[in-house]
Amino acid sequence: MFKTTILFFITALAEITGCFLPWLWLRKGGSAWLLLPAALSLALFVWLLTLHPAASGRVYAAYGGVYVVTALLWLRFVDGVKLSLYDWLGATVAFCGMMIIVAGWGRA
Repeated sequence: MFKTTILFFITALAEITGCFLPWLWLRKGGSAWLLLPAALSLALFVWLLTLHPAASGRVYAAYGGVYVVTALLWLRFVDGVKLSLYDWLGATVAFCGMMIIVAGWGRA
């Protein structure tokens, strides 16, 4: 489960980066050249999702929990926004959901 969780976090970083760079271009006046690494990052995101052995729907469902945690950590450390108790509680619930789904892989 540890390797799966780490892979999910790397996948989430690739997805968030791939979406953040065009946002910088469109909303913050960044260079259009940001679209190139964004596209590469999103391609990496898609490829990383294929590395999991479970059916795609289970992978997407479990990944969603890690994505929530990663997005909130991005909010804290990249955007500099302090997280609330509700943010941490929601992240904990989402992460526990991911662990439950992954624990069931191979048992279904």
